[in-house]
Amino acid sequence: MALVIFDLDDTLIHGDCATLWAEQMGRLGWVDPESFMRRNTELMDAYSRGELAMEDYMDFSLEPMIGRKPAEIEHLVEPWVEDIIEPLIYSEATKTIARHRKNGDRILVISASGTHLVKPIATRIGIDEVLGIELDVAHDEYSGKTVGVLTYREGKITRLLEWLEQQGETLEGAYFYSDSRNDLPLLLKVDHPQVVNPDPVLREHAQKAGWPIHQWT
Repeated sequence: MALVIFDLDDTLIHGDCATLWAEQMGRLGWVDPESFMRRNTELMDAYSRGELAMEDYMDFSLEPMIGRKPAEIEHLVEPWVEDIIEPLIYSEATKTIARHRKNGDRILVISASGTHLVKPIATRIGIDEVLGIELDVAHDEYSGKTVGVLTYREGKITRLLEWLEQQGETLEGAYFYSDSRNDLPLLLKVDHPQVVNPDPVLREHAQKAGWPIHQWT
């Protein structure tokens, strides 16, 4: 039995859940769709180049949720996952998860998106254990701030090592599936790095290292 870790955005699903939720907030009337999505695109382009300060993105993306109750967000996210996210789940991802489960492996999603999105999406895919960016709640309302180390780049390693210690697990024999150059630090930590629909930087690294490259559609 091994630990099998999956990135979420553009790995398990065809798209970025934070961007898709930003579009949903526009449909809900919480933001001006044109200006908000313009800024979202600027920040996500920085992410693609490996230049994003995740704190900047979280400050931006959580601002429309300030003062809203977690129960309200949960109520809105559930149908959004069903309508928008479920059609974007890669069939190869579900088959890969099923194969690992058959082998008795333990499945974990670790994502640089907020847990208000990561948890319900992972649940829809059939994965119960997740690590994501934790949102601060004050007086039963979202404050627009985050809590703890952000699960981004080296932060994924920090949070994962904490989780492993809590769970009495190790990375021996572990797999990690990801699409992004931003996940190179963690890909280099596991015994079985797996590259899915990689960006150019990750593809080049994977080819030189001889890592498996998967094309999921």
